[in-house]
Amino acid sequence: MNFTSKRSLGQNFLNDQKIINLIADTGNINSKDIVLEVGPGTGKLTEKILEKKPKDFILIEKDQRLVEHLIGKFGNRIKIFNEDMLKFSYKNYSNKNLIIFGNLPYNISTQILAKWIKIKDLHNFCNKLVLMFQKEVADRIIAKNNTKNYGRLSILSNWKMDVKKIIDIEPDSFKPVPKVKSTLLVFTPKENFFELKDPKNLEHVTNVFFSQRRKMIKRPLKFLFKNFQDIAKKLSLDLNLRPQNLDKVTYYEICRLYETLTD
Repeated sequence: MNFTSKRSLGQNFLNDQKIINLIADTGNINSKDIVLEVGPGTGKLTEKILEKKPKDFILIEKDQRLVEHLIGKFGNRIKIFNEDMLKFSYKNYSNKNLIIFGNLPYNISTQILAKWIKIKDLHNFCNKLVLMFQKEVADRIIAKNNTKNYGRLSILSNWKMDVKKIIDIEPDSFKPVPKVKSTLLVFTPKENFFELKDPKNLEHVTNVFFSQRRKMIKRPLKFLFKNFQDIAKKLSLDLNLRPQNLDKVTYYEICRLYETLTD
């Protein structure tokens, strides 16, 4: 059955069987795993994942037309929710054997990623996330410091997860054909990561720094801390550096010190 994509939902259906096979294989699914697929579209990846025989399979699809199609195609082999992936309560499916798959709509991809990152005890919430992004967004997620793509998204994404790039995907693998390339990434939650009180504090700190990314770090430090010179000395920071020069761990350390102000 052919579906007209809805631009409002950012729909681009993956049609390239080689890429579909690669995505399913990347999950390394076994019979103990619970799979959650967000935005399954017409179900081509769903079909391939079902061949791996996961213990349970949950789908989240906002488009009612596609929900009816998927129920008709897979019946009781899946449990499907006709909901918005941004509003869905993922905590109800927390499980160390949970694997999340998603071809994320370009318009909400960073929002949905941030929602997952903010889940408490992320390493207990799921085993891995196999996600597709617009290449430009993926480049920002995996960027290292001292590069032009490095920024807030890099720091937040790598805080509680290890991120690995699998492959870039050409536009003609989708229908309708998007104007940009996509990239497949795998996220593996870390058991040991830099403990912070609240992810919102990390978002705030990085926003203060990267809203003026061409300025020296003296200005954002002065904004965050009255004793900014003491903070700089404590962390051995050169106040002439720019925000993109600081590595991720330094931002986590700055955030932890910022959180002591609210104790």
